[in-house]
Amino acid sequence: MGSGSGSEMVHSRKEDTLSRIALLAAIAIAMWCVLAGKPVLAFDFSDVAARARQLAGKPHKEKGPNLPEELQNLTHQQYWDIRFKPERFLWRGTKLPFELAFFHQGARFAHPVRINVVSADGVREIKFDPGDFDYGANKIDPKKLRRLGFAGFRVHYPINTPKYRDEVLTFLGASYFRALGRGQRYGLSARGLAVDTGLLSGEEFPRFVEFWIEHPAPDAPELKIYGLLESRRAVGAYQFVLRPGSETVMDVKARLYLREKIEKLGVAPLTSMYFFGENQPSNVEDARPEVHDSDGLSIHTGSGEWIWRPLVNPRRLLVTSFAVTNPNGFGLMQRDRAFRSYEDPHMRYELRPSAWVEPKGKWGAGRVELVQLPTRDETNDNIVAFWVPAAAPQPKQPYDFEYRLRWQKDAETRPAPAWVMQTRRGREYTRKPDNSLGFAVDFVGPALKKLPADAKLEGVVSIDGNGQILESKAFRNEVTDGWRMTFRVRRLDEKKPVELRGYLTNGNQPISETWSYVLPPN
Repeated sequence: MGSGSGSEMVHSRKEDTLSRIALLAAIAIAMWCVLAGKPVLAFDFSDVAARARQLAGKPHKEKGPNLPEELQNLTHQQYWDIRFKPERFLWRGTKLPFELAFFHQGARFAHPVRINVVSADGVREIKFDPGDFDYGANKIDPKKLRRLGFAGFRVHYPINTPKYRDEVLTFLGASYFRALGRGQRYGLSARGLAVDTGLLSGEEFPRFVEFWIEHPAPDAPELKIYGLLESRRAVGAYQFVLRPGSETVMDVKARLYLREKIEKLGVAPLTSMYFFGENQPSNVEDARPEVHDSDGLSIHTGSGEWIWRPLVNPRRLLVTSFAVTNPNGFGLMQRDRAFRSYEDPHMRYELRPSAWVEPKGKWGAGRVELVQLPTRDETNDNIVAFWVPAAAPQPKQPYDFEYRLRWQKDAETRPAPAWVMQTRRGREYTRKPDNSLGFAVDFVGPALKKLPADAKLEGVVSIDGNGQILESKAFRNEVTDGWRMTFRVRRLDEKKPVELRGYLTNGNQPISETWSYVLPPN
């Protein structure tokens, strides 16, 4: 017997010992749960992680859609005319605070997703039944649908009134999910994972292929959901703990296994829409001043700096990033909450949530990347933000990360002293037209309100090598009870972007977050 085999035997003994320890620990926990009167569940995150590890060791097998023709060709309106019957909601009529409803396969939601419920009695799959759906005006024969599955599910919970269970969370399409807090309307989405987003080689879209949902207790304030994610190169186990409220919070725990090396791995991705707004007016006539689900990317670096980057709708793909070690958080935010900014009583963009990611533990070195794509209308999500670790995970090795995801509106995460309220740009600063461009950046916040009337702040503005700052100044804005920083710049090469940074100082001390802007190529 060679030395290699001896090493394998020692390794095997260690694994057996660890397995026995884990088993004894599991038994001890189960006995404690019984004594404490808590239900012992037959499934948890470790089971999903084990399935992910096993699946990652096998070649990926892409299964084609199993849809009949009448479901493949549904229009957007026809698909949403298919509704899960309210009387069939899971846990309807019980004293549980949560209810579940399910989405039908069809149109672009072509792949089935297996959905299970976990309880002390075991794991039970929720079987698809066409009789649970109202097909509206669609002419569909239910007999052809027996072998289908669900496209996803949604969670209902009473956050706006105790008399009605509102829709608070949806998992539908690839690895997309989105949630709502009190008084919010659906806007941006989150994803389980982003793979090669913004690369010319093309993006890979992992999708959740199976879910397990824990049966909640009658007075439970939270719901626990497990998900198994897969794509050609990545497999992942996920745990989501949902706590609905005025700010709906989701704690996310994940373990990834890569089948192959991935060039760009996007962790905690957020996806949103920016069509036009105050810093980039519409290039076509529109009665609405602004149209967007988010108006900026906010970053709280590990060193404590706060950065705000207003979003743009570029003419071509625009990818920028911020190198950060151990970030405190980042998010795509909707800071403008005034109806008059949007004037859209149907879409209500001022009620769209912001989404803030708070890493748990140390994420190490990496970057927050912002991908902005051109869009011709408001129906396409063209904004993506995520974390890219500097040390890429290796194939076959587990990669763990955790974070808290906050869906916010009334009390959004922002720097305590002062932050950017709005960014405006235009050519109104010169009497004669030239090739310069003017900016007006408004800062507001408690630190600015406390200043005496004779305070003198300075606006510090910098620009990269492709531009010149022609003039700048800062002054009190009596309307906002804050300060405005204005400046005019000239771009040297119209075919290249320009990076700008600015903030307010009181003496030598910064008093505001850092405004960071990229002017796309013209």
